[in-house]
Amino acid sequence: MFRVLSWSSCHSTTWLRLLTILWVGLSPCSSVHQHSHPHSIKIPGDITLGGLFPVHARGHAGVPCGEIKKEKGIHRLEAMMYALDQINSDPELLPNITLGARILDTCSRDTYALEQSLTFVQALIQKDTSDIRCSNGEQPIIRKPERVVGVIGASGSSVSIMVANVLRLFEIPQISYASTAPELSDNNRYDFFSRVVPPDSYQAQAMVDIVKALGWNYVSTLASEGNYGESGVDAFVQISREAGGLCIAQSLKIPREPKPGEFDKIIKRLMETPNARGVIIFAHEDDIKQVLEAAKKSNLTGQFKFVGSDSWGAKSSPILDQEEVAEGAVTILPKRASIDEERISRDSHYEQEGKVQFVIDAVYAMAHALHNMHQDLCPGAMGVCDKMDPVEGRLLLSYIHSVNFNGSAGTAVLFNENGDAPGRYDIFQYQMTNTSNPGYRVIGQWTNNLRLNVEEMQWTGGSRQIPDSVCSFPCRSGERKKMVKGVPCCWHCELCDGYQFQADEFNCEMCPFDMRPTLNRTACRPTPIIKLEWHSPWAVIPLFLAILGILATLSVIITFIRFNDTPIVRAAGRELSYVLLTGIFLIYFITFLMIAEPGTVVCAFRRLLLGLGMCITYSAMLTKTNRIYRIFEQGKKSVTPPKFISPTSQLMITFILISVQVVGVFIWFGVMPPHTIVDYDEQRPPNPELARGILKCDIADLSLICCLSYSILLMVTCTVYAVKSRGVPETFNEAKPIGFTMYTTCIVWLAFVPIFFGTAQSTEKMFIQTTTLTVSMSLSASVSLGMLYIPKVYVIILHPEQNVQKRKRSFKAVVQAATMSSRLSQKSINDKQNGETKIEPDRTQ
Repeated sequence: MFRVLSWSSCHSTTWLRLLTILWVGLSPCSSVHQHSHPHSIKIPGDITLGGLFPVHARGHAGVPCGEIKKEKGIHRLEAMMYALDQINSDPELLPNITLGARILDTCSRDTYALEQSLTFVQALIQKDTSDIRCSNGEQPIIRKPERVVGVIGASGSSVSIMVANVLRLFEIPQISYASTAPELSDNNRYDFFSRVVPPDSYQAQAMVDIVKALGWNYVSTLASEGNYGESGVDAFVQISREAGGLCIAQSLKIPREPKPGEFDKIIKRLMETPNARGVIIFAHEDDIKQVLEAAKKSNLTGQFKFVGSDSWGAKSSPILDQEEVAEGAVTILPKRASIDEERISRDSHYEQEGKVQFVIDAVYAMAHALHNMHQDLCPGAMGVCDKMDPVEGRLLLSYIHSVNFNGSAGTAVLFNENGDAPGRYDIFQYQMTNTSNPGYRVIGQWTNNLRLNVEEMQWTGGSRQIPDSVCSFPCRSGERKKMVKGVPCCWHCELCDGYQFQADEFNCEMCPFDMRPTLNRTACRPTPIIKLEWHSPWAVIPLFLAILGILATLSVIITFIRFNDTPIVRAAGRELSYVLLTGIFLIYFITFLMIAEPGTVVCAFRRLLLGLGMCITYSAMLTKTNRIYRIFEQGKKSVTPPKFISPTSQLMITFILISVQVVGVFIWFGVMPPHTIVDYDEQRPPNPELARGILKCDIADLSLICCLSYSILLMVTCTVYAVKSRGVPETFNEAKPIGFTMYTTCIVWLAFVPIFFGTAQSTEKMFIQTTTLTVSMSLSASVSLGMLYIPKVYVIILHPEQNVQKRKRSFKAVVQAATMSSRLSQKSINDKQNGETKIEPDRTQ
């Protein structure tokens, strides 16, 4: 710190001296020696160091050198002279030894620098002067050129590469103060090259870390054509590829001699990938300035967020008059002397002191190496001893790689096995708001790892929100990434549809059958379980019909019980009537079991009563119609009554028919005990939010049909007998009401089948089927009740006189009526044998 400030304080006094030296060096009236080394400075000393500085810019139109470069040239050259003065006046460092210098101008051109650097190796080239004579014939006195033990420089990487190829041939160590090309770290090709600045590979690593810290994964790169820009971008791309998670949208190159409109084309190409707002730029100052100008010209202020290398650093020249476009730019510079933020302003003082700092460190590194070498080879000797005359270059190189001292910035100066300095960088951001003066602000450091103060960063308009520079934005919850082939940072987001959930970043998987995805589709949740509720519209109608039916059935039963011994009740066959009414009651009652919450007991009663009610009803009706049919058929043939027509026999026949159903149900119980299941398939629509699991008894549709098939068989058989008995006089039987009942019932059940099975794809299949089944059963029961018993109740209650007059028709009366009718026929005996006797109704009865 002290040395840097000392250099700053003496800057004005030494500037005049330097101009005088340069003028002498460039004057045509200079000495013969100076004429042999144009654009050079000679400082005598015991040990001579070489120096290479871009005092002039590159010339044009065939002229090697152009205008004088104040910052990169004069200031750096002056810094070397200042460092030599400090070392020569330091009693502790190289005591009694004076360091001299031969400083050359590279004119910022590699080929010109190569020519100049030949001066450093002249003393090592053996020349045969035996055939040279003066005009008087005497041997000439040729001044031996000074021997350069080491070279400080150069600035540009391309210049250092060219010079290093020559110096290594003569084993002259070289320490650069500004060359950062990664290829100079190749110890096989540039083994005599060292530098006090870190290579661009470190810088590229730091820039990769910055990009990742900002959350960017899709950026473009922009490089000036040449070693610095191209190698810097190559290093960035290589490191980003190794690190992963960072993709390069475009890698553009700025030509050495850009044509008019070239930078407009570059901006246009950058806009081909508008999501890549981050632009990594390794370019020269002039190229940076023109890129900013082109962006401003295209009205793209704020579109691009630049991350600049040390060639941008904290310089004001690249952003002059382009501050709005450069706002938010993040730049990087090798770590330098600590200076107050007020000094980091538009005068670029910080940048200038950074340049001279590394020049001073390079000179001191060479001095410390010579000092350590002198202590080892010349212990106690005053001045240069014989062992150091001449200085062996390879040995000096080993001492250079071993130095370790605190440099002008207060940080350690040392080299690794490749001659590179450790990577230490300050990170800046150009800010225009919320600062006392618009300018660069230190926002972090990088020393093998990044320390970035994101909260201190500002972007366009003073925003604190970090802008995006990503190829694809993160997928929302429930979406998987479908990667774009060949671009690992780009993807399309695809929704996990249906019953899929997001298993991981790239895959969707199906939820288990009893689950459905959550709303954000990141996991699965249990599917809600439902059942047919009492208040459901699907339950209200069957319940209403069942209640009405039960009330009507109970009314009939009560009426029959009350008038149990009356002729009408006896004529109706009261024993079978009670059985039939019981079946009708069970048909209505099953509605409540079908709607009740399924359980083991409920399911067992469903199995038992579902077919039993119909079986009882149709068994009784079948027995009735069969009895009537047999009586009249037998009466046509003889006066002998048919068998099994007594009430007891009729009950036995009915119970036998019923027992078939009961036995079948109990066999079903044994084969498959009743239990409940949750059916997740019936109500599983495309929208999983509507999915429901239905709690129900384990009765398949086929099992249900099998359970009802026996009752249907009884119903069909009963219908057949009703058809056969349709000719029997209505005054003697119930055949016609039973027939009408069976015809209606068949129609109801024929309608039931397609409705029941036509709901297979309905989301409310179970509810519809339950409603259809219960309504169909209730309707058939209602028809039976209405046709067979409601008229009788009507007569019993409203016309009691008919109840007294009516009497039960016995089998003898029926036979008598048949006999009387047959006597009217001329061929009664023959008619009886042929079975054609017709029984006329007894109108007198």
